[in-house]
Amino acid sequence: MSGSLIGLTMGAVMMGMLALRVQIGIAMFLTGAIGYIWVSGLDPLLAYLKNAPYGRFSLYDLSVVPLFLLMGQFATHGGLSRALFKAGNAFIGHWKGGMAMAGVTACAGFGAICGSSLATAATMSHVVLPELKHHQYKPSLAAGSLAAGGTLGILIPPSVPLVIYAIMAEQNIAKLFLAAFLPGILAAVGYMVVVGIVCRLDPAAGGPGSPRHSWAERLSTVIETWPVLLIFLVVIGGIYGGLFTPTEAAAVGALATGIAAWRSGGLKGRGFIKCVYGTASATGMMFLILLGADTLNSFMALSQLPAEAAAWVQEMGFGPFSVLFAIIVIYLLLGCVMDSLSMILLTVPIFLPIIFNMDYYGLGLEEKAIWFGMVALVVMEVGLITPPVGMNVYIINGVAKDIPMGTIFRGVLPFLASDILRIFLLVLFPSISLVALWVFN
Repeated sequence: MSGSLIGLTMGAVMMGMLALRVQIGIAMFLTGAIGYIWVSGLDPLLAYLKNAPYGRFSLYDLSVVPLFLLMGQFATHGGLSRALFKAGNAFIGHWKGGMAMAGVTACAGFGAICGSSLATAATMSHVVLPELKHHQYKPSLAAGSLAAGGTLGILIPPSVPLVIYAIMAEQNIAKLFLAAFLPGILAAVGYMVVVGIVCRLDPAAGGPGSPRHSWAERLSTVIETWPVLLIFLVVIGGIYGGLFTPTEAAAVGALATGIAAWRSGGLKGRGFIKCVYGTASATGMMFLILLGADTLNSFMALSQLPAEAAAWVQEMGFGPFSVLFAIIVIYLLLGCVMDSLSMILLTVPIFLPIIFNMDYYGLGLEEKAIWFGMVALVVMEVGLITPPVGMNVYIINGVAKDIPMGTIFRGVLPFLASDILRIFLLVLFPSISLVALWVFN
């Protein structure tokens, strides 16, 4: 049996394990290990496992992951989310659907100091959902807007999936953070526009709205968000001001967020222990997935499947955009059964070389890597709110058990339309992802 056929066979085995609900990291590791033995034997696998895990986990850039996760834990327990929602609501809460729009802006702000979509969705749903229910928002719009808004945590820097993509694609983390700003803002604005359209088409969906606030009240709520603003400026400003590397910025951000959480009382009692435990648990899960992905990708490289796939694509004469849209469809399908981190680790070593071999608008290799990363990340966002997995939907349902899952999925449909439009814009206009990079250079 040829190496590529062995690779395809083991890929099917891995998908079967996922269908049986085997944890993704374990499924990838077992698939890679068995395939490695099949192609090269047991001794080469043991030799690989003797050195490769240490080489991966001792990578300096990877230390940014637990630091950003700790930063997100402190932000979640520190009560910073409520101040963000109050500020957004003070400015636009009196609009039709304005309170749901304020929830989206709060998700964007919280994502800027959290870096996790699931944590953003969970935290903001606790804060915003009761207010939307109190103001008679329809459950579908209330839950749908927060499920979609939660996805902003994966895109707006600092973002843990962006860090992992940068490591896998061997790209500069700071440049990827910069490239994500405009797509992130576009996503937030798109979701707000969707809320406005839904409320126009169904006036009862948005409730009566909140009273208009005076400028003095608005200024007061903005001042209350100063810890978030300060942390964001210190982390992002420090990176682009040349004061910190991304890893150093993550450490400073975690310290600053921890101080803010301590001042707000969020670390009282067992609060600090919960933050550390949550960080350790999430880091362990991510590193297990990383080990599994490395083992699987090493086996795939031995099988020559990625190289043969890239050569096959070139021989078949598929156009660059046909290939890109095929990859997008694959991501949409994978998003139904995988989380974004797993998709990045599994697919980047296969898809990125194919993208590099295609001509897109005359872009160089670095520009193509960054542009493709933004497109892929946005598509992965969609997977967080699509059935049957839709992790953000499950998070919202866990907080609001009185809202049926079907109602939440119906509520996210208009936001999916916004996501699809954004994907087309990013594909057709790479400058959306690259303009900030060009200015920075």
